[in-house]
Amino acid sequence: MKTRITAWALSALMGLSATGAWAAEVNGIKFDDSMTVGGKSLVLNGLGVRHKVVKVYAVGLYLTEKKTDTAGVLALNGPKRFRLVTMRDISSEELAQAVLTGVNKNLDKDEKSKYVSQLVKFGELFNEIETGKKGDVIIGDYIPGTGTVITFNGKQLGQPLPDLGFYNAILRIWIGSSPADPTLKPLLLGDKPDA
Repeated sequence: MKTRITAWALSALMGLSATGAWAAEVNGIKFDDSMTVGGKSLVLNGLGVRHKVVKVYAVGLYLTEKKTDTAGVLALNGPKRFRLVTMRDISSEELAQAVLTGVNKNLDKDEKSKYVSQLVKFGELFNEIETGKKGDVIIGDYIPGTGTVITFNGKQLGQPLPDLGFYNAILRIWIGSSPADPTLKPLLLGDKPDA
């Protein structure tokens, strides 16, 4: 009897998930199961929490199709999105330093040279944020034909950065060979979070 109820509950949940009727959740922060970016439907590939002594932020990765490895994520040419929700107050300087350090740790010398101007512009985007508060939302979209668009609480920061390779460099902060938080990488690649 218990097995049948569990099977029924699982199939009911899978049906709800497929229609987008409920959201995924990690540490009380909700993430939609799907989103539309650049006119395309994206699915939640994975989500988790970035820890650095304390919980810093929750992040979800949205793709046109589910991928379980870094190479598969980076090979996708369509739109992509990361949605990051802060779990503590954080200064714009601290946020910019963490993001740029994460990008640089995952780029080789040639890539750093190739993306230097976009890295500078990306770092400058954080000057538009005075102080990040717990619950702030940063969204990074890659939109084909437009580029990387970063928004903070719904407001676009700066101008789009054009290169898909640069957007992938941002994603490598979390899923690259030297991820900011090694426990977060498998979660963004589809492992289920504990809570």
